[in-house]
Amino acid sequence: MYSDAKKRRRWPLAAAALLLAVVILAAGRTGRSAALDEESASAIREAVRRSALQCYVVEGVYPPSLAYLTENYGLQVNTEDFYVTYDAFASNLPPTVRVTARQHS
Repeated sequence: MYSDAKKRRRWPLAAAALLLAVVILAAGRTGRSAALDEESASAIREAVRRSALQCYVVEGVYPPSLAYLTENYGLQVNTEDFYVTYDAFASNLPPTVRVTARQHS
């Protein structure tokens, strides 16, 4: 009799362990995704800054817009997954570049 009670207790424990493993894996995946988004945003930000600096070296002024960099310097930005804000205050000052990951639902 005692062994039958033990077998009946194993199934709920196995199901709970499986559920816990799924929750841990899902949480880990979300954390990695956020870290990957931050790394990608940083890479995009640096690519825009380098392209703007290249324009400054070649033309003597910083580019007026992000569109100018894409048209004349071949910069490609993933605008489906990121918002990119390019703020050029003056042609002799480096632009402010902000990159934010879009929230997909």
